[in-house]
Amino acid sequence: MLATAVLVARLAPARGVEPLHAAAFVALNPLVLVHVVGGPHNDAFAVLLATLGVAAILAARPASAGIALAAAIAVKLSTAIVLPFALISRPVGRVLGGVALAVVGVGWAAWLAFGWDWLDAFALAGENQGRTSHMSVPIAAARLTGIDPDAARVAALVLYAALVGHLLAWTHRGGDWLRAAAWATAGLLLATAWLLPWYLIWPLPLAALSRDRPLQALLLLLTAYQLGARIPL
Repeated sequence: MLATAVLVARLAPARGVEPLHAAAFVALNPLVLVHVVGGPHNDAFAVLLATLGVAAILAARPASAGIALAAAIAVKLSTAIVLPFALISRPVGRVLGGVALAVVGVGWAAWLAFGWDWLDAFALAGENQGRTSHMSVPIAAARLTGIDPDAARVAALVLYAALVGHLLAWTHRGGDWLRAAAWATAGLLLATAWLLPWYLIWPLPLAALSRDRPLQALLLLLTAYQLGARIPL
């Protein structure tokens, strides 16, 4: 987390953001302090790798960005949402070349360590999306309105797919890819029926660099909403 905060601070001036504010937005989030710094979650490592990928894109190093983003996805599949926006922002071939290189390297290392059992990680990610958590937004909305939870989950995913489609089209027309990726990552938290408080780390570096005050306010509200969830005693 400290490395991610330092990296965000280093990237902030080029984005027109005050470095200390950007670092504080990431590192001093209460859920980060309690659940990520104080918990054994791989989300922090995945987000660091994804932020390195963002840094590589901003430094016009697309192949390095592809390597870092693919490594992030290998750690946590949810970081994959950043990749399509990175592909739009830079030469697709060079980004994909980096991705391919990382896939070969990570796949080979995983096979040496675990055989083909490492592929079970993808099944686990799918199983998680089949679960529900009490304080996820779709399930909370279903509970408050009396809507069937499965219907609420499907509706949330449909709305999220529409949001991602709109953001990709906006980016393709010249919109800020980093801001779009930040909204797409935040939208994932709102759409998933399996929301754990440490997942809030996913969009924080992107949002800190996005220059998007409404998005930052939304994430602070979501942080406040999740404060009472799974507090370790």
